[in-house]
Amino acid sequence: MKLNELTSGGNAKAYRKGRGAGSGNGKTSGRGHKGQKARSGGGVRPGFEGGQMPLYRRLPKRGFNNKRFAPDYIILNVGDLEKFEGTEVTAKALAEQGIITLPKVNDGIKILGNGDLTKKLDVKATKFSASAKEKIEKAGGTATEV
Repeated sequence: MKLNELTSGGNAKAYRKGRGAGSGNGKTSGRGHKGQKARSGGGVRPGFEGGQMPLYRRLPKRGFNNKRFAPDYIILNVGDLEKFEGTEVTAKALAEQGIITLPKVNDGIKILGNGDLTKKLDVKATKFSASAKEKIEKAGGTATEV
């Protein structure tokens, strides 16, 4: 394939509904005759079952959801730290290098143990999983909870 042989993907003709009988989609514009789905803004909401008690109301509610007060950590894996240049890893340093973006509201960084680390890094984060701590220390670095 050469550059002059490339084609753009958008060669399909625009599909214009309701533009006369000759278009093949005139008169009712593919909506059939009358009925709720033929009306403007017509149709039923997602999950509506024709008035039958819907599934989401038939099933019992379970458990307790305390997401309102749950900590909102920025999740990072040990493998992501391999991209880091420098020795001291902090939230600010990670943001400066573009590895993470710091949202306005967060409860800090949690480091998880997925991936491998070969560099000796001094990592300062809010939380560490056991495997992450082990991998950082195995590479000769330190894992400090702040």
